[in-house]
Amino acid sequence: MLKVKPVSPERLPDLLRLMPKAELHMHIEGSLEPELMFALGLRNGVSMAYPDVESLRSAYVFDNLQDFLDIYHTGTLVLRTEQDFYDMAHAYLARAAADNVVHAEIFFDTQTHTGHGLSTEVVINGLHRACVDARAEFGMSASLILCFLRHLSEKEAFECLEQVLPLRDKLLGVGLASSELGHPPEKFARVFARARALGLRLVAHAGEEAPPAYIWSALDALKVARIDHGVQATRDPALMARLAKDRIPLTVCPLSNLKLRVFPTLAEHNLGRLLEAGIVATVNSDDPSYFGGYINQNFTQTFAALNLGAQHAYQLAHNSFEASFIDDELKRQYIDRLNGVFETFQ
Repeated sequence: MLKVKPVSPERLPDLLRLMPKAELHMHIEGSLEPELMFALGLRNGVSMAYPDVESLRSAYVFDNLQDFLDIYHTGTLVLRTEQDFYDMAHAYLARAAADNVVHAEIFFDTQTHTGHGLSTEVVINGLHRACVDARAEFGMSASLILCFLRHLSEKEAFECLEQVLPLRDKLLGVGLASSELGHPPEKFARVFARARALGLRLVAHAGEEAPPAYIWSALDALKVARIDHGVQATRDPALMARLAKDRIPLTVCPLSNLKLRVFPTLAEHNLGRLLEAGIVATVNSDDPSYFGGYINQNFTQTFAALNLGAQHAYQLAHNSFEASFIDDELKRQYIDRLNGVFETFQ
């Protein structure tokens, strides 16, 4: 691991912006900005309760989960065509590239959209085309992880998996998202076993609001390689020891945790403690349009609140590549670029 020289607090935001990084926890539907949502609504003749972009943007300011879910649902209703999904993903990838994200593993779900009468092909083909174009347009790699919605049934998750099988080559893996409490990971153990047999990579949201037992279950019942969120792990020393020993990554989303009141303030966030414990923690934006910032805003605000420094920045960026599912050669190339930025930063 590279030992980096200290950087002044004034220069640290520039370093955080310049360093190459991977984003591993970002729901594409949660990147839909008000301007694009409004434009897609007009394009598709979808009536909304907001007369203009400004009133729609004001609805993005919420202080409880239900208000977030309401506006999030409105956003999904304007997505009707393959081009809509392409435009949404392209907008995120352009923004991520500006933040020096060189690799993105993007969450999406089909169950929301098939519930609106769309086909899985419309959803996946649009998103995948944007990922392919990002290589030429932005010089970045991007891939897709299908999330099952855990508040729905195991049967519906199986149906979702079967529906996407003809498009298997366009998927990197599967995950588990939506309302956590009351829907433990083991509910989907058989679905994940089927996905694993198909060669898909496995991740799951666990330990965001639910207790550490959900993280144990994601590891042991679902056999995931990576935990999304996982911040409740600090409540269980045995779990912390396992995560550190087995190098099981956590994709942490600080501004999301703040917005949904997992932590009262950013200064009370446990990202620093996770790093001190040797956990492969990463920083991500979750639903950036709604939760107050894209990946670099997560970095800069969290670093300021926790008084983290250049070595932490290097560790988190390095962790993001280690935690990714890219092949070893590309991983090495990205880490070489990361090292170069830290070695030459003034």
